[in-house]
Amino acid sequence: MRSIKVLIVDDSASVRTILTEILNAEADIEVIATASNPYFAAERMREAVPDVIVCDIEMPRMDGITFVQKLMSQRPIPVVICSSLAEAGSKIALQALEAGAVEIITKPRVGTLQFLMEAKTRICDAVRAASKARVVARTATIDVQKKLTADAVLPPVSGRPIDRTTDKVVVIGASTGGTEALRRLLEALPENSPGIVIVQHMPAGFTSAFGRRLDGLCRMEVREAETGDRVVPGLALIAPGNHHLLLQRSGAQYHVEVRDGPLVTRHRPSVDVLFRSAARAAGANALGVILTGMGDDGAKGMLELRQTGAHTIGQDEGTCVVYGMPKEAMKVGAVEAELPLDKIPAEILRFAADPSIKPAAAKR
Repeated sequence: MRSIKVLIVDDSASVRTILTEILNAEADIEVIATASNPYFAAERMREAVPDVIVCDIEMPRMDGITFVQKLMSQRPIPVVICSSLAEAGSKIALQALEAGAVEIITKPRVGTLQFLMEAKTRICDAVRAASKARVVARTATIDVQKKLTADAVLPPVSGRPIDRTTDKVVVIGASTGGTEALRRLLEALPENSPGIVIVQHMPAGFTSAFGRRLDGLCRMEVREAETGDRVVPGLALIAPGNHHLLLQRSGAQYHVEVRDGPLVTRHRPSVDVLFRSAARAAGANALGVILTGMGDDGAKGMLELRQTGAHTIGQDEGTCVVYGMPKEAMKVGAVEAELPLDKIPAEILRFAADPSIKPAAAKR
């Protein structure tokens, strides 16, 4: 198997060393060069073009966002931002995604063995996902200089599916490319849309800023979820980074629970955990949507959802940044219909109006 060639750009020699050791330990990844700033990175790329660039934000001579913008406007290469700013949920990290970065991960630090092992998993998975991403040239529009000054969590569903009720809920899972996909999807929905619960693979501290950004762009209210939050029309709740999010039911009302726990399908939060909880709590009253992302998180949970009578939709290959999670869900028979991203909002509204109607598009 051809190895994924990686260029690391970070002004910290120790971070470059740690990242190199983590990535070179994987059989399918090879660090071909490191650089202390984007200018040296440009010199390295004249010698060999990487498949993926892992880049910090705060660096001398040129910041990481400017570097991403220049790459995307001149020579698009998938970029994974690896920064301590991600842990703080900085708006600058969100701007990196808007500039064209495909993933955000937290910079590894000295900690417990469990933290280091989980950090290794997130870093390597991010590089693999980025290597499969389709990046296109774009014009830089951000004023950078101004900006810079589930199994162990939930058992399988069992028993009779819940009867349909007037209360409907939409559960959505996404990973690589999902931040932009979610923005486009939620921006297209009216303020009286059915309640939505979302798992987007993100580091701790990042989802709060992401929710605030979407809240400022969308007609729906969007925010990071807290235990006990009710799922009501006009509200979208996002799983906090590094925590699982479950849908629960009390009488006729739905609410969410934020829960600690081990990685499920290599992730925390896990789409599988959310979807399986929705199968238990909502059954046929739920609509499951799986968006762009690498891996198979969400496939088993979506299958359980469909088996309880829920409608399920997968984003089609043509509009995915990485056609991984929807593809795996299709393979196990979990997806009832595949749709382009811009067609999914209409199906959400159709489901809210009459859940007995199947999604408009047929499976491939």
